[in-house]
Amino acid sequence: MKDEKIIELFFARDENAIAETEKKYGALCLSIASNILLLREDAEECVSDVLLALWNAIPPERPNDLRAYTCKAVRNRAREISRYENAWKRGGGVAIVGEEFLTLVEDGTDLASGFEARRAGEIISRVLERVGRTNKDIFILRYWMGLSLAQISAQTGFGESKIKVSLHRTRTKIAAELKKEGITV
Repeated sequence: MKDEKIIELFFARDENAIAETEKKYGALCLSIASNILLLREDAEECVSDVLLALWNAIPPERPNDLRAYTCKAVRNRAREISRYENAWKRGGGVAIVGEEFLTLVEDGTDLASGFEARRAGEIISRVLERVGRTNKDIFILRYWMGLSLAQISAQTGFGESKIKVSLHRTRTKIAAELKKEGITV
């Protein structure tokens, strides 16, 4: 079923919208959540939480791209669960993959603020458009989809060392551009 039809089901408050979304994007969402969360049960719970959140958000939201909207919701929810589960006071401390990327930015810069986050996002997108399709895909697989180096290697056919070099070079270019635009790195 096409995304537009699924969105119309949400607007009609037809419960088939959830089933169709899960049918179309369930495996992808579970993959994203599993790459961030350690336990499969947590990943499944995350996907269920997101399906309920979609039901509550659409309407009034009308996403232009249901796949991206759903994947972003799963990634954000999985990160929330991971942060909660791995908080130091609960005996955790395992860093999520995004923390590796966020080391580009000094503690003094608050990317959590809306304006700074939007600005940084625009800069990162601009750099990713310039680094070439392969480097962009590797970057997205690592930092958006949360895939391990071994998973990226299996998906792309590149060796892990090539992937590491690509990620390092892309992060360096992003850091330079952020610095040039006034975001301290």
